[in-house]
Amino acid sequence: QVQLVESGGGLVQAGGSLRLSCVASGTVFGIEDVRWYRQAPGKERVMIAIIHSDYSTDYADSVRGRFTISRDNAKNTVFLQMNSLRPEDAAVYSCSAGVRDWTSRTRGYWGRGTQVTVSS
Repeated sequence: QVQLVESGGGLVQAGGSLRLSCVASGTVFGIEDVRWYRQAPGKERVMIAIIHSDYSTDYADSVRGRFTISRDNAKNTVFLQMNSLRPEDAAVYSCSAGVRDWTSRTRGYWGRGTQVTVSS
């Protein structure tokens, strides 16, 4: 079994920073693309960042230049460094990943999310 667990959320003042982690555990033989999403109360979940297996990245316009996604394959971990946080960044942040098992088959998994609150 594979689990994705996010951590690093919390309360921060506007202008501050947080670093989120998304860790894959269990029978993990490799991780393909990993995406970070966020969902604010009353709004749809939106993708804000993606990192591919070749380390290329892309971002939603709302976070480009402030957020950085990175990965540590040795630790089966993807990070989301969030700088210059704004009140509108407050949301539940979750990750999804394609995880390769021992048969080289890739399946998608989701974490449960971590809450980010930004005070003005």
